[in-house]
Amino acid sequence: MSFVDSVTVTVQAGDGGDGKLGWRREKFISKGGPDGGDGGHGGNVVLVASRNQDTLARFRFEKEVKAQPGQPGGSSNKHGRSGQDLVVQVPVGTIATGPEGILADLTEDGQEAVVARGGRGGFGNAHFLSSTRQAPNFAEKGEPGERRDLKLELKMIADVGLIGLPNAGKSTLLSRISNARPEIANYPFTTLVPNLGMAPVDKDIALLVADIPGLIEGAAEGKGLGHDFLRHVERTAVLLHLVDAYSNHPAADYKAIRAELAAYSPELAGRPEIVVLNKIDGLDDEIVADIAGQLQKAAGKNTHVMAISAAAGTGLRPLLYAAAKLVHEQRALAAAAAAESESALPVITLPDNAAAWRVERLGPKTFMVTGRKIEKFAQRTEFTNDEAVQRLRDILRKMGIMHKLERDGIEAGNTIKIAGVGKLKY
Repeated sequence: MSFVDSVTVTVQAGDGGDGKLGWRREKFISKGGPDGGDGGHGGNVVLVASRNQDTLARFRFEKEVKAQPGQPGGSSNKHGRSGQDLVVQVPVGTIATGPEGILADLTEDGQEAVVARGGRGGFGNAHFLSSTRQAPNFAEKGEPGERRDLKLELKMIADVGLIGLPNAGKSTLLSRISNARPEIANYPFTTLVPNLGMAPVDKDIALLVADIPGLIEGAAEGKGLGHDFLRHVERTAVLLHLVDAYSNHPAADYKAIRAELAAYSPELAGRPEIVVLNKIDGLDDEIVADIAGQLQKAAGKNTHVMAISAAAGTGLRPLLYAAAKLVHEQRALAAAAAAESESALPVITLPDNAAAWRVERLGPKTFMVTGRKIEKFAQRTEFTNDEAVQRLRDILRKMGIMHKLERDGIEAGNTIKIAGVGKLKY
């Protein structure tokens, strides 16, 4: 399966089932009461992070995913079956973004998020039986399930990210320290997709390493391959920055990639890194020391510079130990920061007031009513049924909406629209 790390998809939760308008009909009972059952609820669309997934490729051809609808209610107070949730597996590290912003950031295996909620099933007419309403001749429709367009974006979560110019030896290094088998060749852009490998360090320590396709100058603005893959180093704890020892300008190569990181994300540019001078086999120690010195000057005295040969296996064990030590330090700092933020005073935000509503005059004889709660009632109303419409009028009055309409000058025969759901006469 090809590697895909960014897609758009439409998610459709299941509609609620309609309530049943039914009457008890039995032998010797001429006037049985209402016995219409409630409709079942629609299924949710749920994203689940799975380590068994490593690409979003399935959504290239499956642009819309739908959960099951609820079944309608039946006679004899039978409740309709609720629709099953649609559980969609996505790779760990997937972010789901909708028009409202980020809906889910799935960073752990098994983590779940509901991205579209199923509609509530409508009540059957048996639900409305009361001392004052002995023969309710109406039932509710089911609510429609939520529908939204999502952007799914995969950002790999690894301990170590390998970065550098094309052909710096990243794939060779990954193949030598881990079980990954990326394509390797002596020409630029051999790696076209990120590769992951588990690199054992000690008996109880291993590092998850990501080989990111080679970057070029201008990658942060979309040139070359880098713009598509820079996102994959955003979540790594430590960067291993590989530089080709046979380059004509090693320090300039290093600075070029650093500039791309800073242009893409200042936070990413501040991530701890180890500068790795690669391909030292065949070079004199003096030449290696001279190039390492140039890199140290370019990187700063606080950055660790190491020399290796991935192909020959030279210096790999010390590099892994240094990377593991730095990863451990960064994970500890992140855990402490998370604990501190949890113990801090919570940020107080105003809750979404579902009962809030608004009245707007659209014309001399037309008024618009909007509001989450009243719109949901309207969605469940059968506007061709006089008793159902009268119940909606009663709800409008109980919520104070009718009073507001009357204060705004509504007159007999004027139209009340309820936000794209339906309309009724005053």
